[in-house]
Amino acid sequence: MATAQCVVLGGGFAGVAAAHRLKERLGESADVTLVDRRGAFMMGLRILSVVIGAADRATGTRPLESLARKGIRYVQDQVTAIDLNQRTVATGSSTLHYDVLIVALGAELRPDLVAGYAPTGSNLYDPDQAETIGARLASIERGRIGIGILGLPYKCPPAPYEAAYLIDDLLRRRGVRDHVELEVFTPQPSSLPVAGAAACAEIEGRLAARRIGFFTNRKVASIEGREVVFEKDHRSYDLLLTVPPHRAPAVVKASGLASGEWIRPDPRTCATASPGVFAGGDVTEMPLANGMMLPKAGVFAEAQGYVAADRAADLLAGREARSGFDGKGFCFIETGEGMATAVRGDFYASPAPQVQVAEPSAQTLDEKRQFEASRLAAWF
Repeated sequence: MATAQCVVLGGGFAGVAAAHRLKERLGESADVTLVDRRGAFMMGLRILSVVIGAADRATGTRPLESLARKGIRYVQDQVTAIDLNQRTVATGSSTLHYDVLIVALGAELRPDLVAGYAPTGSNLYDPDQAETIGARLASIERGRIGIGILGLPYKCPPAPYEAAYLIDDLLRRRGVRDHVELEVFTPQPSSLPVAGAAACAEIEGRLAARRIGFFTNRKVASIEGREVVFEKDHRSYDLLLTVPPHRAPAVVKASGLASGEWIRPDPRTCATASPGVFAGGDVTEMPLANGMMLPKAGVFAEAQGYVAADRAADLLAGREARSGFDGKGFCFIETGEGMATAVRGDFYASPAPQVQVAEPSAQTLDEKRQFEASRLAAWF
């Protein structure tokens, strides 16, 4: 029998998890190729640790080429086209044929969608800016810091609030907190609407207890120097840290896989309407029972990557599918002072997600660190 060609697009949580599972399930009966334009893997959760000087990027970064040790071929290139009819993927330098395809290209950061936005030194989701932001935080003595969510949806929804807790803690340790205002603004009506009222109360109560301002329903129209212009008012900041708008890569929308902005695969199987094509991670949207969408988060992307790979492997083997994505997951939130909390939930519950927020503890912070370390060790 011919060797099956399995192609995975994207080297983030979903893509790396999927590539590993495919190789584990199919072994020598399949060639597994992962394509990503980046040369390395680093979890987004490490960025804020770098920002506050608690970690460095190198320790949490692994070259994607090391996947070869697991029998996975890595191609560092830009995906330029996906042809569902010909079952091919074009990159900048080659064309790959697939029997099964897993699309996990993630969400692209699009600061260009905000008029006047100059993101250098302010983009909280760009690992290349983490040290620059950290240096700015280490030198500020007084003024106003704003943490702004500039568009919806965005990945890792608790991250802006985690940033606020950690920056508050940093400013207190530096002895300048009384001279620096700190606030968060969001276009949403609450901090984490998908998590429900109780979870929002926990997060927002902690913001209030630390004198961190919180402004809801603030949609940004433009940024003019130090001024953030909202739809109904404006506010100036000495340091503005932002979460830019997110969009699906253009190549995904051009392929016909997207329904609107994002790919909407089967929420249980991660299968798309195109035969042999699956999708997982931040490039997807999964509707929930209450009409909201599943949060874009690494733990969900990882689980979807495994499910997509299992379904693809079963399809190639002609076996009945055995696994499905259950919508359960969690997200760590560091709260400063050497502690973290965890938001855990069953997001596929009906009529709405069932979510709990744990009390902050040093043990949960250790669990967050182990979450990163265990996957780096297993995958690379």
